[in-house]
Order: sequence, then C-alpha cells, then structure tokens
Amino acid sequence: MPSLPRLALLAIVGGLVLSTTGCSMVPRRQLAQAQLRSRQLYEQNQSLAQTSAQEQARLAQQIADMQAARDTLQQRVDNLLAERDQLKTNISNVSMSPLSKDLTKAFEDLARKYPEFEFDPLTGVSKFNTDILFELGKDDVRPAAEPALREFVTILNSGEALGLQVLVSGHTDDRPVTRNETKARHKDNWDLSAHRAIAVVRTLGRLGLKDNRMGLSAYGPHQPVATTKDEKSRQRNRRVEIYVLAPNSPLANYEQAPSFR
Repeated sequence: MPSLPRLALLAIVGGLVLSTTGCSMVPRRQLAQAQLRSRQLYEQNQSLAQTSAQEQARLAQQIADMQAARDTLQQRVDNLLAERDQLKTNISNVSMSPLSKDLTKAFEDLARKYPEFEFDPLTGVSKFNTDILFELGKDDVRPAAEPALREFVTILNSGEALGLQVLVSGHTDDRPVTRNETKARHKDNWDLSAHRAIAVVRTLGRLGLKDNRMGLSAYGPHQPVATTKDEKSRQRNRRVEIYVLAPNSPLANYEQAPSFR
C-alpha cells in the first residue's frame, strides 16, 4: 500500500497531465484563428499598401500634370504681357495724325495763339467752340473768328500740307431749337449743326482753301463730348471739329466721298 507522500506526488503528476492534455484544446483553436486573422490582416495591409502606392503615384502624376499646365499658362501670360508692353511702346511711338512734326508744331503754335482753337497732336483734330464762331442760334461765322481760320488756311496751303484734306463736322448741345428766329432758318439741331458746318466750309473757301479739299458732316446733339447738363458741358458740346486727313483717307478721297461744292 502506497504511502501518503507517494499518493500526493501521483496526484500532482496526474493534475499536470490533465492540464496539459484536456485543457490544451482551446488555446490551439484560438491560436489557429489568430493565425488566420493575422494572415487576413497581413493580406489586407498588403493590398492597402499596394492601393496606397498606386493612389500616391496617380496623385503625383496629377500634381505633375497640373504643374506643367500651370507653367504653360504662366508662359502664355508672360508672352501676352510682353506683347502688351510692346504694343504700348508701338502706340506711344506712332501717331494717328497724318501731320508731320513741322505741321504739328504749326498747329500747336496756332492753338497757343488763339485760346478758342484746340488742337490734338495725336489725331490731328482741330476744334472751334461754336460760341466763338457763331452767335446763339445763328450760322454766320463771327468776324472775330476769322483770324484763326485764316491762319489755319495758311498752314494748310503751305508746303507739304498742300496734299491734305479737311472734314468739317458740326455739333450742337442737347437743347432743342425753340426760338422763333432760329426756327425760321433751322428746323432743329440737325439743321443747325449742318448749316454751321457749311458756313465754316464756305469761310475756309473764301479764305483760300480749295473746295475740292473739303468735306462736311453734321451730328446735331448726338455725339457729345460731355454728358452732364450744366452750361459748361453744353458749351463744350457746341463745337465745330475740323479733321485734317491724309489724301488716301476714304473720307477725303473724292472718288468715294465727293467734296462740298
């Protein structure tokens, strides 16, 4: 019969055997599941890593394409700015006026001498305020305006200016013709502006400018240089403009636009 110490030892050994056999079945299943889950997670991570790399590559290509497009647009902008600057330089160096430097200076001197005469050196356009040329509502050129007109003709009849033409344009302010005295000769502002242009053409002809170098136009109140309704603005709008034109200008070419006679 075994002794008590031997029985205790056997019990301990048996308990160890049971704990390492019967109870070991649960950890093995969990381990297999954990391994399977680990593999699944690994494969997912690999797939995600591959997808992320592809996405990063795609985004990097998009960024590169956008930068290339931006560089192209910037180059176009730079080219346009350079063209604009060149055009500004060309415009600043080129005048629309058919007048030479000597003729431009002669008209500028005339403008300084007669304040009622305005001259634009860029376009060659001369202007006379109609309040200087005419009395209110009338189309007879004032004698006081003739000295400026005479010197204007003298310039046009000198040297290189002999080939130039002129177009005389009449303008009125926005107020309708109401005075009976004025309406007796001019039905409305169309008539008044036309009759004043005719009067200037005839005066220039009488002062020595040949008829075949002149033409005329009338605009009534429809081309104002000032849009406000005060008297100063109206005075600016009441004007006769004289355009000095090159011989080949369509407005000056008698074959296309017969001159006034």
